[in-house]
Amino acid sequence: MFETIAQQVEQFLEDINRDVNETVDAIFEWSDEVAERLNEAIAPDLDQIDRQMEEWLAPFINAVTGVESTIQETVQPFNQTVDPILNRHPACVGCRNYHGQVYGGTMLVCGMHPFGWEGEQCPDFESVWKGGDKA
Repeated sequence: MFETIAQQVEQFLEDINRDVNETVDAIFEWSDEVAERLNEAIAPDLDQIDRQMEEWLAPFINAVTGVESTIQETVQPFNQTVDPILNRHPACVGCRNYHGQVYGGTMLVCGMHPFGWEGEQCPDFESVWKGGDKA
């Protein structure tokens, strides 16, 4: 009698397990279909919105980029004049080749003289100021 009850309970649990697995599989299939339909319905609109945003923002991005480069060109003579003074490289004041950036704890003064020119006049000096010589 106990063996019969155990077999019936086991069969009952196997039936429940099978039904639950089938239900879960059906839910997954349904959710995949819903996701696919949403993607088909929304994706073209999102792509169109993305393209429109790019078209609308492109002039602003170009304007900002242009303004930034214009500002950099405008202040370059001043930066190339002030930065060498602050970094104690008097021969580099006003030189177009001055770089003055620090890499790995070491300043690169310029490509021709990585640690700067020790004398008063650098032989590779090129003025950032229109008209030539040192400012």
